[in-house]
Amino acid sequence: MEQDSRAPRPTIRDVAAAAGVSRGTVSRVINGGHWVSPGARGLVEAAIERTGYTANHHARSLATGRANSLAFLVTEPQHLLFDDPTYALLLRGAAEALAERNMTLVLLMAGTDREKETTLEYLRAGHVDGVLLISSRASDVYIGELSAAGIPAACSGLPAAPAAGVPSVSIDEDASTRRMIRHLRARGRHRIAHLSGPEDTPGGRLRLAAYRDEMGAEFDGRLVESGDFGRASGAAAMERLLAGGVRFDAVFAASDAMAAGAIATLRRAGLGVPDDVAVAGFDDSGLAESLDPPLTTIRQPWEAISRAMVGLLLEAVDGAEGRSVTLPTTLVQRSST
Repeated sequence: MEQDSRAPRPTIRDVAAAAGVSRGTVSRVINGGHWVSPGARGLVEAAIERTGYTANHHARSLATGRANSLAFLVTEPQHLLFDDPTYALLLRGAAEALAERNMTLVLLMAGTDREKETTLEYLRAGHVDGVLLISSRASDVYIGELSAAGIPAACSGLPAAPAAGVPSVSIDEDASTRRMIRHLRARGRHRIAHLSGPEDTPGGRLRLAAYRDEMGAEFDGRLVESGDFGRASGAAAMERLLAGGVRFDAVFAASDAMAAGAIATLRRAGLGVPDDVAVAGFDDSGLAESLDPPLTTIRQPWEAISRAMVGLLLEAVDGAEGRSVTLPTTLVQRSST
């Protein structure tokens, strides 16, 4: 039954009247059907459909046996949610994709052991139909826990450990990194340093491997410093590079935030970008074009990633076999190189 947008939303009282049962019976059906006879349940379900109460979240759950919501789970320290704009882009894309389906998104943080325990308890309680795992350094742990609890999950990026049947959405890390190294070389840079991300993340591990392979005989391990994808870690990594005394004329950072920290450190050391050192990043999350100078970077298709994750996860919720999708990136050239 289609509802007039100007009409009052049907209530439990309306359903009870239409079914010829008490409001308590309707409430018990909506909240799991305990202590309700099959006959009464049938009357309530028919009344829900007849009155249009199916637009209500509880009625939808009754009809589908689902919570009608997904969790957006970030397994990183909370400060990174605010420091790294990529989380906001993924969150917005996922929320929009679910809003189009009249579903809700629940943000969960699990950066500490205590938060992880609390989060797992919440998920096991059935408050969501599935989990969007945004930071995959801990995804392998969560995948096992969620699988044991029968909760579908989808990963942003390849899982840190192989997980058969778990859907994932990733970018072509290898091709993206090689494209950036070749761009820097085409600009006349050959002593190219790398500020890598954590090696227990796909972005950190795969970008470093592609950088090392693409550099070939020119690879110099002294020109690699690691960070956590955050701005402060990029600044600290650049300080270590400068202190090492090994000459370099370009830097490829594993994230725009790390590149921003590196540029600040180079400027404090009296070095110009790109005159003395060309700097390139990865993400194009909005930060890159606001830097001085604007940053050359690899653009990830954030909205497409979010939407693909939601689609694959909902397929898994419906019982489909997990699929993995790899999306292309774009090199965006700006004045930092």
